[in-house]
Amino acid sequence: MHVRQATPQDLDTIMPIIDEARQIMRESGNMTQWVGYPSQEIILEDINNGYGFVCLAGEEVVGYFCFMAGEDPDPNYAVIEGGVWLNDDPYGVIHRLASGRKAKGIAKTSFDFAFSKIGNVRVDTHHGNIPMQNFLKKNGFAYCGVIYVNDGTARDAFQKTV
Repeated sequence: MHVRQATPQDLDTIMPIIDEARQIMRESGNMTQWVGYPSQEIILEDINNGYGFVCLAGEEVVGYFCFMAGEDPDPNYAVIEGGVWLNDDPYGVIHRLASGRKAKGIAKTSFDFAFSKIGNVRVDTHHGNIPMQNFLKKNGFAYCGVIYVNDGTARDAFQKTV
C-alpha cells in the first residue's frame, strides 16, 4: 500500500469511503462521531490546502486522511485538560482518517507516512472510537488528556515521538 496527495478528482472515491467508515463506527457502537461530518466541502478544503492524502492498494483508492505538520498545525491542541502533551516541539497531526472494508492497514500506512515527514505526531479521537484508541495504544501512542474540537465536543488526545 502507498500514499499519494489527493486531488479534487478523487472526491467521488473518497466520499463513499468516508460513508463506509461512518457505518463501521456505528457497527462498533460509536453512534455520535461523524454525524454529517466530514462534508465534501471539508475534504475539498483539505485537498486544496495540500493536506489531503489517499491510501492506494495498487492503483485503487482505499483510504483517506488529512495530514498537517509544523509549529501549530491544530489550534485546538493549544489547551489540553487532564494531562499534558509529551513535548512542545513542532508536530504532525492526522485528522479524518477513513477506511472501508476493501483493505487492511490503512491506519498504519497513514501514520507511517506521517512519521516519515515528522518524528512527533499528535492525534485525537472520539471517546467512543474504540478501534482507533486500540490502534493508537497498540502502536505506542501515549494518552495525553482531553482536547476540544471546533464544535466544543471533547476528544481523547494521544501523542507519539520517534
